Amino acid sequence: MLNSIHGTRGVAVAPHSLAAQSALAVLREGGNAIEAMVAAAAAVTVAYPHMNSIGGDAFWLIHIPGKAPRAIDACGAAAARASIDFYRERRLKAIPFRGGAAANTVAGTVSGWNLALEFSSEELGGRMPLSRLLADAIQYAEHGIAVTRSQTVTTASKLDGLKGQPGFDETFLVNGASPATGSVFVQKRMAATLTRLSTVGLDDFYRGELAQSIARDLAAVGSPLTADDLREHRAQWRTPLALKHSLGTLHNMTPPTQGVVSLLILGILDTLEIGKIDPQSADYVHLCVEAAKQAFGVRDRYITDPAYMSVDPQSFLEPARVRELAAKIDRRRAAPWGAGKGPSDTVWMGVIDGAGRAVSFIQSLYHEYGSGVVLKDSGINWQNRGCSFSLDDKSLNALRPKRKPFHTLNPALALLGDGRTMVYGNMGGDGQPQTQSAVFTRCVVFRMNPRAAISAPRWLLGRTWGQTTDTLKLEARFMPEVIESLTRMGHEVEVVADYDEIVGHAGAIVRHPDGTLEGGSDPRSDGGVAAF
Repeated sequence: MLNSIHGTRGVAVAPHSLAAQSALAVLREGGNAIEAMVAAAAAVTVAYPHMNSIGGDAFWLIHIPGKAPRAIDACGAAAARASIDFYRERRLKAIPFRGGAAANTVAGTVSGWNLALEFSSEELGGRMPLSRLLADAIQYAEHGIAVTRSQTVTTASKLDGLKGQPGFDETFLVNGASPATGSVFVQKRMAATLTRLSTVGLDDFYRGELAQSIARDLAAVGSPLTADDLREHRAQWRTPLALKHSLGTLHNMTPPTQGVVSLLILGILDTLEIGKIDPQSADYVHLCVEAAKQAFGVRDRYITDPAYMSVDPQSFLEPARVRELAAKIDRRRAAPWGAGKGPSDTVWMGVIDGAGRAVSFIQSLYHEYGSGVVLKDSGINWQNRGCSFSLDDKSLNALRPKRKPFHTLNPALALLGDGRTMVYGNMGGDGQPQTQSAVFTRCVVFRMNPRAAISAPRWLLGRTWGQTTDTLKLEARFMPEVIESLTRMGHEVEVVADYDEIVGHAGAIVRHPDGTLEGGSDPRSDGGVAAF
């Protein structure tokens, strides 16, 4: 039997156990959920460096009991110099995945930490000093962490594209090869950078001496980003999207993320009365996959930087629109499927404290190790989120100076009619909304505990990190008759490992009406749940 981890005063879940423990330590010392999340977010950048970095982007969903949920958009925009002509002048037909030219958007993560902590101080009475919140991350960077198998395997599998990128080899390789699992991995420059931020403040990343260092090093590797781009960046408050579900109200992030996709899938499944289907059956997987296809169709036609959108994304979640999409699904036959959006190396983490304050948080570099560029002075690994832009001027996501890139990232939050609160999410490109549909329906509709729901066999339609095929990937633990039935329905099935990382690292926390807390992490990750 798979049992969840329970607590009454606080629970944290992360894809690396050290990050969950950092959050719990802050909660034990009287910190709130936001402060705990900043501690976890800093720690996981050091402990899981192939998945995320302070050189990436982040999004927050925050719920304070009795108040409407809030969201933070900590996504950086394209450089003012990042234009289609910039790349054409360099004889590039597409934005590269790696190198300085791929490092073309501001890293927003640290600005999100800063905005969240301002809210914590002003609205929640948060008093934890920044030096305490970053202490674990600094310790792990200065003295080392044990390399995970995930880091070893990911580094080795992507070495051809990463080796030789500015600063990469000396930072992430040992004698030119991937570091061995279990070996000690030290990041001295990152320790110094985090120490500086803890001393002079997080704004130094954008408007201080650190910002000047970042700009110099980005220029040296051929990035279009400048100090002005960093200076102009601010994280922003958003009102999250909301879906009225038969079991409560579900929230997710606004564009430029695909949060509307995750909500649409769950709305379609609710309309199709997924609760009447056997959750172990091929019919369950089929309907989840077909709902994803319909939602992806909306995404690929409309979702981009909201400044460039002509429609209100909330309108897609109106009951009539959801029913219209549900009506297109054939319960016995797979619809055609085209190309997905591609890879995403990311971490999702959740925290709920004893007062019921809940945070759903996601932080990313996009591809594994992002652009592969590691800045000389600061040791920051910069993201390549801007390679999702198109150099086709007529494309939905055509590159424009100061435009925000499309994001696969989307943290989720559910306020259920029975009084439960749930934060949940996962990493993995096209897999993010699909795994959210699995975790939510298994936990909420079929009443599985979070750990069992997350551990159960999962699927992935399309591409995610480390994959280029658009097949329907099924973990081998699905019953043979399920795999055979899905094939007969017309799905192009590919069977993967029993617990395969390609379906993502998921996590979830549920707060029950009596205040008890229940969390589950993913056995496919190096994660854990920490509670007290």
